[in-house]
Amino acid sequence: MNKHILVILGHPDTTSFCGAMASAYEAGATAAGHEVRRLDLGRLRFDPILHQGYAEQQPLEPDLVEAQAAISRADHLVFVYPVWWGGPPALLKGFFDRLLLPGFAFRFKAPPSPYWDRLLSKRTARLLVTMDTPPWYYRWVYRMPGHNQMKRTILGFCGVRPVSVAEFGPVKSSTPEQREGWLDRASALGREAG
Repeated sequence: MNKHILVILGHPDTTSFCGAMASAYEAGATAAGHEVRRLDLGRLRFDPILHQGYAEQQPLEPDLVEAQAAISRADHLVFVYPVWWGGPPALLKGFFDRLLLPGFAFRFKAPPSPYWDRLLSKRTARLLVTMDTPPWYYRWVYRMPGHNQMKRTILGFCGVRPVSVAEFGPVKSSTPEQREGWLDRASALGREAG
């Protein structure tokens, strides 16, 4: 079954290896007949700082309004980004801070209930994550803080599940053949819409 897929490049540099991975995934998904839309966060115009938290409403810039509409249409979300300091880049985190707002991504139930409605349910996600840390070290020594944040406290909180992770690294010491293999894997994941 064909899906509406939204690929979000969280690396600020579209010419980065993450940009190439996003393109490979997009090409694979398009070749398989899926409808694909792509957002390159480095090209969007928005203030990534939620200045007053939820105390005051901060109007969304046109690019964020369009991003919300694209997420609303999507069946499957694909986030492509590097691990920096253990987690996603500040640009991607700022995108979430500004975009995943009450009333769009979640809604708290009336007090004193500690529960909330997950408004982005019925969507799945794939994380394509590059890193310079060996993936085994990130998993067993650091305990995957960025993956846990993305899967549980951001996407899972909003109802997006399952969230699958594909790790690629260490990039810095990789060979051209390894990087080519990783791009092939990203393309294959796109064909599977996984």
